[in-house]
Amino acid sequence: MISDENCDKEMITDSDVLVIGFHHVAIDRSAYSIFLNDLCNTYNSNMTWLDNEKSLQYIDYAVHERLIDITLSCEFWRLQLEGCNLKRRLSLPIDQHRLSNDQRSGFATIVQINFDNKISSSFLNYASIHHLTLVQLGLATFYTFLFKLTYSLTDLCISCVNANRHRPELQTMIGMFVSILPYCMQLDPCWSFDEVTEHVREKCLSILEHSHYPLQHILRDFHLDQSTAPFLQTVFDFIIESSVNDRLTFDYVSLQSVSLKQSSEAAKFDFMLKFVYKPVSDDNILSCSFICSRDLFEDTTVTKMIQRFQYLFEQLFSANFNANQTDLVISPIAKLTLILPDEVSEIQHVVFYRQSNMTNEGMSFFYLSCIYNTFIDIDQLDENDMYDM
Repeated sequence: MISDENCDKEMITDSDVLVIGFHHVAIDRSAYSIFLNDLCNTYNSNMTWLDNEKSLQYIDYAVHERLIDITLSCEFWRLQLEGCNLKRRLSLPIDQHRLSNDQRSGFATIVQINFDNKISSSFLNYASIHHLTLVQLGLATFYTFLFKLTYSLTDLCISCVNANRHRPELQTMIGMFVSILPYCMQLDPCWSFDEVTEHVREKCLSILEHSHYPLQHILRDFHLDQSTAPFLQTVFDFIIESSVNDRLTFDYVSLQSVSLKQSSEAAKFDFMLKFVYKPVSDDNILSCSFICSRDLFEDTTVTKMIQRFQYLFEQLFSANFNANQTDLVISPIAKLTLILPDEVSEIQHVVFYRQSNMTNEGMSFFYLSCIYNTFIDIDQLDENDMYDM
């Protein structure tokens, strides 16, 4: 760095708006704060950047990464995915089908929910007590939701967004490190939610050491095509917003970061769940969004799905859900339900209304038996049938 005596100190003035754009292949979101820190420090010190040939750059690591022996990682991923049905699509409640070779429209339906402070605190406390990261707990919740949403499918293979900064020297480097990797789980319906979180934690920790193994190699090893691999279409992401650069100072000018609310977002995948955690926010510290392709899902379907997810979330983390909330996380996940309270009331109303209008005694007995069987097994009712009601 060298001092620049000709610096114009009035370059940034009151009421100015500084907009910085990045090409998505050049930088990932972990590097935003690194860039802003460097920008702020450079501006305040009136220094001009001089390239240091000895400093490690992104291009250097990219070259180094190609020279790494990936034999162990190759074997890890072979064992990790062996026996998984990587070509099966999840039985999601889609409204229309799209062929694998159809052109994607890119249009998305985005529905967001903000969890209140009590349930957010309960989520954070659960993670702390059970020695989980927020990513691991969020992923365990997503697996449980998919298990209930897909007719109790136990072989679940989805993709997760990884920061992929597994080495200390990468923590402050600007570049594109983020990767998408498959996370396959064999769930047991008899597992409790506590047990699901334990298995997810083990899964995440085992993958961490081999997260640098390129997705392209995984696809090649299993003879899959990136454009048609089903597990790449259901994606989980967890964003933790940093407060370090919430306010920047350029000499005597203070800049406050502003979140740009996107009116639309491209649907890169069929179905994506994205958590956002804002640790310094007074309200809405935890939220989640469903980002779904309009090629497959109607707006009403996405809204109903996220309502079911919110209801499941409340069963697991809301102390006010019922007196037996603690029992729910230690009971089999098969006992959790996605049927919304108003739908239960509707079922009861329809069934009892029909029975009350029966005049034939034999038929009346038959429907009374149906009513009994319906409600003793109501927790086992397939939630996907509710979309047809």
